[in-house]
Amino acid sequence: MGQEQNTPTINSAMASADYKTYKHQAFVSDIKKFFKDPITVLVILGTIFFLLMFTVYPLIIIFREGFLRKYGGETILTGYEFNYIFDKLSYGDAIKNSLIIAIAVATGATLLGFLFAYVDIYLKVHGSFMRGLFRIVSLLPLVSPPFVIAIAIIALFGNSGLITNRWWGIPMNQGLYGYPGVISVEIITFFPTAYLMLKGLLRNIDPSLEEAARDMGASRAHVFFTVTLPLMAPGLANAFLVAFIEAMADFANPMIIGGSMETMSTKIYNTLMGGNGMNANYQASAMSLILLSISMFVFLIQKYVFERKSYATISGKATRARMQIEDNGVVIPLEILCSLISLIVISLYLLVILISFWQNMDTGNITYTLDNWKLAVTGDGLSPLKETLLTSLIAAPLCAFLSMIIAYLIVKRKFIGRGFIEFTSLIAMAVPGTVLGLGFLRGFVHGVFGSGWMHTLYGTIWIIILVFIVRSLPVGVRSGVAALRQIDKSIEESAFDMGANSAHVFFTVTLPMIKDSIFSSISTAFVRSITAVSAVVLLCTPEIKLITYVMNEFAGKGAYGVAAAYATVLILVAIIAIQLFNFLISHIGTGHKVKDPSKKKGE
Repeated sequence: MGQEQNTPTINSAMASADYKTYKHQAFVSDIKKFFKDPITVLVILGTIFFLLMFTVYPLIIIFREGFLRKYGGETILTGYEFNYIFDKLSYGDAIKNSLIIAIAVATGATLLGFLFAYVDIYLKVHGSFMRGLFRIVSLLPLVSPPFVIAIAIIALFGNSGLITNRWWGIPMNQGLYGYPGVISVEIITFFPTAYLMLKGLLRNIDPSLEEAARDMGASRAHVFFTVTLPLMAPGLANAFLVAFIEAMADFANPMIIGGSMETMSTKIYNTLMGGNGMNANYQASAMSLILLSISMFVFLIQKYVFERKSYATISGKATRARMQIEDNGVVIPLEILCSLISLIVISLYLLVILISFWQNMDTGNITYTLDNWKLAVTGDGLSPLKETLLTSLIAAPLCAFLSMIIAYLIVKRKFIGRGFIEFTSLIAMAVPGTVLGLGFLRGFVHGVFGSGWMHTLYGTIWIIILVFIVRSLPVGVRSGVAALRQIDKSIEESAFDMGANSAHVFFTVTLPMIKDSIFSSISTAFVRSITAVSAVVLLCTPEIKLITYVMNEFAGKGAYGVAAAYATVLILVAIIAIQLFNFLISHIGTGHKVKDPSKKKGE
């Protein structure tokens, strides 16, 4: 009797042991199979080396130097710089200013982005005029340097602004400098990002959920607050956190229109470049660690909490088309409001073009001239544009190619270290540009860990190219992962079964199927590179000056006309590049339809 009772237990233990043996054998088999493909092993090792050297290492340098201090001729490990930062009033003010600005900008950008997304998806707008405005407003901030709007705001509301000084005659010592200027400029700059994020989420909400509530007698407002808004809550939080990170990391706008107010990014720059004694490097690194910690904390919440939750609360694909709101009492007021905001934003960009022909802005006696353009596009003034185009044209395809390799490894391969590659390739999204630039500067100016190895990178275009690649890598990896997950693994497995190695399959099967994603990644990386400023402002040298660095210098000196001329050139280049890549995507990325010869013409 007791033996019969013990039999199931024995069988269960044997089954468990057999399963463990099977799992072990499968694991060993996978390991052997993995190492039979040396190309994949080399690619993985090369990718890990790149991420360690140019993503992790600069952050390690920042972390190490944040805890160092020089006493006499000796460098010791200490936390004194953090005590110095929190005790020093100017550093505390910089932290407070950054947090206040980030919260205000994130709130404003999210609300404005949600308004545009709601009107775009839920309202039946009249004609194509509104759609055109929305497309322009969502495109302009992406193709322009981050402080273009700041130049226009200063021209209107600065100390010698058209509105504040000439039209209204208001004596202003600081104009809109400080909180009002920085917050308003950053909201205008960052709300299109929130709009594009929320637009996709709103489009994917199943309309049957809202229509069911309407059928039960609920008013449109009640449905909005009890159904739509709760479904959008994770998406709104996601957009808020993304805008928060961007505002915290912004360097150019506070530098141009912040006046005497400093943020953490500008304080890092001013500390490093201001010659604040032999511990300036360590103070800048300590401040960078504080900024990085805040950005990283928010990034982790955004990525691992709200980003997943937002997709879990939305069905993904609507079961039927949404019945858009046609009530003129709702449509017309919101149309007018969004049209006014769009026209204001577009007018500010047009004003920047106009400013490029102005002279004597600081005195208020504005005259028109071509001198700004002569300085920007002739002689030595053309050199920054050449350097910018050269570095961006090299960085963009390299970034796209590396992004596709990393995405391929993440989606199509299983190996130890895959999680590390995925996390480190995306981590640059949370690293403020100023912090990354400082990490590259301190990490390579004397070589890796001060050994002299790779010290020749500093002062060349290659260190800037590497920064561009790291900054744009997360966008490319996300795009590649999304594209590769749509490809059935059986397509590639059939090529492997026919004897092709991993490299041959990747180049002849996988890459041709994700050409759209590749061109999109190249376009995005190129535009992000030519408009970058915070990540490269510390890496430019007298021999190598990028156009955004020069724009920042001219704007800082009050030469807004020259800065506007450079900005106009940059916007035109970015728009031309986007149109060119869109043309390539439409003619190369996707195949042409083959006509059926059995059908007559016109059928």
